[in-house]
Amino acid sequence: MRFKKNKVWLATDRDQRPVVKNGRVLIKYQLGQDYEYWVNPKNIKPVDSVDSQIKRTGNKKSAEKPLKKPKARLKTKAEHPDSSEYKDAICIYTDGASSGNPGPSGIGILLRFGKHEKEISKYIGIATNNIAELEAIRTGLLTIKDTRLPVRIFTDSRYAYGVLALGWKARKNQVIVKSIKNIVLKFKDLKFIKVKGHAGHEGNERADFLATSAIKKAGASREGQ
Repeated sequence: MRFKKNKVWLATDRDQRPVVKNGRVLIKYQLGQDYEYWVNPKNIKPVDSVDSQIKRTGNKKSAEKPLKKPKARLKTKAEHPDSSEYKDAICIYTDGASSGNPGPSGIGILLRFGKHEKEISKYIGIATNNIAELEAIRTGLLTIKDTRLPVRIFTDSRYAYGVLALGWKARKNQVIVKSIKNIVLKFKDLKFIKVKGHAGHEGNERADFLATSAIKKAGASREGQ
């Protein structure tokens, strides 16, 4: 099936009917990935129906518009190219989320190198959004074992990008900023890339989902105790 701009796998039961839970259907970007996504079924379309519309009209954007809402505004393109432009590098998509500022916070990380992917969704306790954004970057970097490989870090945080790539002076969070900068020094070829948040950038969207899911899971766990 196709979910927004991406081809995905849709879970079905024995009768080939979509698996539905709380009005959501279950999808995966890769069959082998551990993390599952429950999404609005209105955003799921057969691949062949979308592709045939593209061939017929020659317009990919029009084919991706919801059929029941033809006047809906499409999300803008990301500010920078996707990881296909960096196929020889390890691409790390990071995002931090905070339910309140400060409040319960989570981090989401998608690591991609060629055909290999790894997802991290982790609750980090009570923190600010900026701390969550920085912690996502730090955790992603610490996951890389071979520092000789080129690495590209994608973030939608203007703050994190500023203090780590533009030389902004960190008035707060100095300890974690210094920690990240020390880690960065170990890499032979590392660059930060600023992307626009919630703008259809697949890697960034997945990182955001992982971060917010970590908060929701932590909340559900506390309620169940």
